[in-house]
Amino acid sequence: MRRSWDIFCTVIDNYGDIGVCWRLARQLAAEHHRSVRLWVDDLTSFARIAHDVDPQRQQQRLHGVEIYLWQQPVIAHAEPADVVIEAFGCELSADYMQKMAVKKHPAVWINLEYLSAESWVPQYHGLPSPHPVLPLTKRFFFPGFMPETGGLLRECHLISQRRAFDARSEQKFLQHHSFLERASAEIRISLFCYETAPVERLIQIFCESSQPVVLFVPEGKAADRISIFLDGRAHHEKLLKCGPLTVQIFPWLEQAEYDRLLWSCDINIVRGEDSFVRAQWAAKPFIWTIYPQTEGAHWNKLNAFLDLYTAQMEIETMNAVQALWTGWNGKDDFNFNIWMNFVALRKSLMQHNNDWVDQLLKQNDLTSNLVQFVENQL
Repeated sequence: MRRSWDIFCTVIDNYGDIGVCWRLARQLAAEHHRSVRLWVDDLTSFARIAHDVDPQRQQQRLHGVEIYLWQQPVIAHAEPADVVIEAFGCELSADYMQKMAVKKHPAVWINLEYLSAESWVPQYHGLPSPHPVLPLTKRFFFPGFMPETGGLLRECHLISQRRAFDARSEQKFLQHHSFLERASAEIRISLFCYETAPVERLIQIFCESSQPVVLFVPEGKAADRISIFLDGRAHHEKLLKCGPLTVQIFPWLEQAEYDRLLWSCDINIVRGEDSFVRAQWAAKPFIWTIYPQTEGAHWNKLNAFLDLYTAQMEIETMNAVQALWTGWNGKDDFNFNIWMNFVALRKSLMQHNNDWVDQLLKQNDLTSNLVQFVENQL
């Protein structure tokens, strides 16, 4: 039986939430042959990472997925699917839940949670939460880095594609997007961060460095800040220069192409959840910009991941990673020496990250785990 799935997504920080949901929806359709509807409340942001999406259309079909603008007039006429996913705690309407409850076989209701390496996650993964009135039970599904969790999003051919991405593939990718081609002795870095990141300080460090740096930055607030810092104004120049630093600003890439950018760079600065996971699959040195939370709750998430990620590192490498990540996220100092210590250990980090990927590959991927989890509820 071909199960139907509804995935609901509220776009909060523009790209992370919809990024995860779009990958999940496509994988469910392509690899697990599910009938999938993706409900999104912001098609404009969605279209920046999925160029085939038409923000003006309330309904469209792409990559085997039905995409709907999530608004009350549309959802009011929809019959709930066999499986209903609330992504990251978004809330369903009362009338939709009522229709879920009166189905002949009540829908399997899943709250897809945020990713965390915190120790409590395995204990809460899969726990039920009965609705106070309706005969429905929501279950919490936690992505994670440990076998007792839901795992990480990973398409079946992702790792083989990345390992086959050689110098010729990289050159073809760079030429296709008019990216600067690689020169000897330079470090190539991608930057995708939140507004809290010390971008100006990073640019100053690059300008003071003796090593050539090429920095790839998508259009947006970080690119505007760099432009203002280097040129006194925000503009759309594609190339900016400061001593050994060259900044290339580029239009937003589709997800598969963004993966290739990560594979093409020597260091990746990423943020949130979606790009954070993709940087790990890229197996290159990376820096995580964590989403700031009230009362400093994000520090627990950052420290929990660092504890897990650095556990098998040599002490020098571990100290360099921890110093850079905490400095970049605003807890400690972020300076030239901290950056250079990190860069000097790139070879060690490359080996560690390949070992880290091998460790993560021992888990099933999130989508497969989620399908199995749902089947066990039916």
